[in-house]
Amino acid sequence: MLFWIKIGQVVIAILLMVAILLQNRGTGVGGVFAGTGGVYLTKRGIEKKLHIATIVLAVLFVVFSLLVFRFNS
Repeated sequence: MLFWIKIGQVVIAILLMVAILLQNRGTGVGGVFAGTGGVYLTKRGIEKKLHIATIVLAVLFVVFSLLVFRFNS
């Protein structure tokens, strides 16, 4: 059981990293390290779905981390 929880945690971690990196609105690599200074107040379409998916993945990652902690102790 612990093996599958750890595998799930790794998969969720990879998906979370991809979701976070896809949310960047900057141009090119420079936008990753220094923002362009633009202010975006609303999310629409795919951006909103990606934002919600990131929140869900983060919550799942925390839950899986707590499960790993629970089964190891």
